[in-house]
Formats: sequence, C-alpha cells, structure tokens
Amino acid sequence: MSKILIRGAKLLGGEPQDVLIDGETIARVGTGIDAGDASVVEAGGKILLPGLVDLHTHLREPGREDSETVLTGTRAAASGGYTAVFAMANTFPVADTAGVVEQVYRLGQEHGYCDVQPIGAVTVGLEGKKLAELGAMHESAAGVTVFSDDGKCVDDAVIMRRALEYVKAFGGVVAQHAQEPRLTEGAQMNEGIVSAELGLGGWPAVAEESIIARDVLLAEHVGSRVHICHLSTAGSVEIVRWAKSRGIDVTAEVTPHHLLLTDEMVRTYNPVYKVNPPLRTERDVMALREALADGTIDIVATDHAPHPHEDKDCEWAAAAMGMVGLETALSVVQQTMVETGLLTWADVADRMSFAPARIGRAQGHGRPVSAGEPANLTLVDSAYRGEVDPAGFASRSRNTPYEGRELPGRVTHTFLRGRATLVDGKLA
Repeated sequence: MSKILIRGAKLLGGEPQDVLIDGETIARVGTGIDAGDASVVEAGGKILLPGLVDLHTHLREPGREDSETVLTGTRAAASGGYTAVFAMANTFPVADTAGVVEQVYRLGQEHGYCDVQPIGAVTVGLEGKKLAELGAMHESAAGVTVFSDDGKCVDDAVIMRRALEYVKAFGGVVAQHAQEPRLTEGAQMNEGIVSAELGLGGWPAVAEESIIARDVLLAEHVGSRVHICHLSTAGSVEIVRWAKSRGIDVTAEVTPHHLLLTDEMVRTYNPVYKVNPPLRTERDVMALREALADGTIDIVATDHAPHPHEDKDCEWAAAAMGMVGLETALSVVQQTMVETGLLTWADVADRMSFAPARIGRAQGHGRPVSAGEPANLTLVDSAYRGEVDPAGFASRSRNTPYEGRELPGRVTHTFLRGRATLVDGKLA
C-alpha cells in the first residue's frame, strides 16, 4: 500500500498536524513532515478524527435487501465517516445463530468499506421466550460481544437476568431496546399534548423508563454489563445517572434525531418522522443534550433504519418506524452539540469513536491518532454548509427526516486501515 500524508489537519479540533500513513498504520504525527513519496491530502482547516464507530446500525441483509444490503449500508457508513458498524440482529432469518452472524461478518469483509461487527439476538427469533446461542455466536468467526433483540424489548425479567448472567462469562453486553410492550400497544407517537391534539395513540415515557430501571437493577444484581439503546426521555437520563452514581455497569446511547427533532414534527403527518422510540418533547431533547455533554449518555449511535419507499410513502398508521442516519449523524452532532458549545471535537471523538469501540470491544477502532495505531481516520470539513439531498445518499433507502434541511459539516475523506474509502466526498 502507498504512503499518504494528511497535511495540516486540526487533530481532534486542536492545532494543525501532519499525519503520515504507511500501509495500514499511522507512521508519524507532527508538523513539517516531509511528504517524500507519499500522496498528499491537503487538509488545512479540516478536522481529523479517529474513524467513527456506530454501535447501532440496521443493514437489513439477509432478508430485506430491498431496504439495504451490507454493501450499500457500509458504503453509507464510509460516506458518513464510519470505519466500523455493529449490525443489529433483526434480519430475516434473525441473527440468532453462529451461521447467520458469520454470514454478515464475511459480507462486511468482502465489501471492504468498513468493518462490520454483527450483533447477536438475545432470544431465538426475537420472540423473548428462549435464549439464543449466545456462546456459539461469541465463539464463531464473528466473535460477537454485543447481544440485542432491538426492535423488540426483552420484557421477561427472568430471560433478561439469564442473558446478563450468560454474557458476563465472556465480557459481553446486552443492549436493551427499552419498551414495555403492554404500555405501548397501538402507540403511534410520544404520549403528550401533541398526541392528544392529533388523536394518535400515545407512547408514554414510563414505558421506556420502567424497563431501564428494572434492567440496571438486574445488571447490579448479576454484576454484568447492560447497554441502553436509543435512550429518549429526560426521566431515562435521571435513572441512568442514578445507576452510574451507584456504580452499576450501565452505558447508554442517544441517536442524532433525538438530539434535534421533537414530536411537534408529527403535526405534518409525514411518516418520515415516525420512529421507535418516538420523537419526544423539547424538554427531553435538551435533557439528552446535557446528558451527552456530561457523560451520563456515553455515545451517539445512529439507529440507521432504512426502509423502501413503499413502507414510508403511505398513511401514518401503516408506515414503518425508522430513519436512515449514517450519512447525516456527524452533521447533526456538529449542529446540536459542537456549535452550541456543549461538546468539543475531542469530545465528539470520544462519543462517536473511542467510547462505542470500547463498549463493543471493536478491535483496532476507537484508537488514538498517534504513531503505531491503525490508520482508521475521518476528515471533516466543519465549515461546509449545505442542504441534505437524499438523492445523493449511498444508502439504498431515502427515509431521512432532514431532506432540504441545511446542516453543517461534511466528511471529505475516510480511511480504513490506511486505504481511502471516501475521497473528496466521493466513495473510492
């Protein structure tokens, strides 16, 4: 592999540095590095971050290739600055066996746009009745460490306890989709003033908060790790904050859309705003931002949920829940967290690379930008401003809530172990 010199980039938003890549690793970091025979990327004014890591991506393959494939999803990831994604288990067939997780893992290796780490299902068929082959998936070529029934809640306390006990043996983590099913039957949006005025079935905050409260106590009892997927309410923040103060091994994620959008958007009846968990209130949004800033919420995860046109271009009640997010996540975080002064770029590196890699045990990712480390890097033009045009997405699906909205920042280059997967905003 050839040498690449990234010249004059603001390393984690700090002082300009040169970064020399030699093969798959970073050879030198400093100023005034001689390019020699290296190809040069002029990066003056741009931000250099470690490659982003998404702990919550839906790639849909196998079974829903009309929505997304491992190829199109990882191309979208590279476009958004990601070098590793964790692929959720709610595929068809469900990723509840070693065979299925190995298939997804190997597809990621073949396509080469970013590393794909499969997430294994907690229960067989996501049915919540019987533990899946957790040990076999961990011992497989995919080396699964994160398990989730995302899309469904592990609502049976006994099953959840057994899962926490099982993964403790090999340092795994259960990622919970916190949704008490009986409290959300027929729910279409956040329960509150807007749902009452629109006459849509409400999804109460307590449906999320009650599961989180139960699960942090179970994790404490077992002495295991639990991760909270797409935390969305101010009350959930307080429960996680309490759990951490008590020393419970809990981590939590927030999505970009829950940092920016509110349930007021549902007044349009545009199904692009229909998501699980639902968009909440302005008070919730502000609480989530503060919690991400103070570390109560550990990471940003996209919950990239692609759907084909026909699943969204329909009446609200019939529409699928979910939004694509890989290609806009960093821009939303820049707008909501960096430009508001809540996070620095070094903090963004922590919330979107270091911490998710640590939670998911992603080898070679979330590493410091320093000599001897794998050259997984993302270069961002933070001065860029532009309207979101889903027609240019690498994802197979177009269900973004940001179409036509101006967002800041643009990923210009992504490097996976020294190989450019994105160059000047175009896939390599």
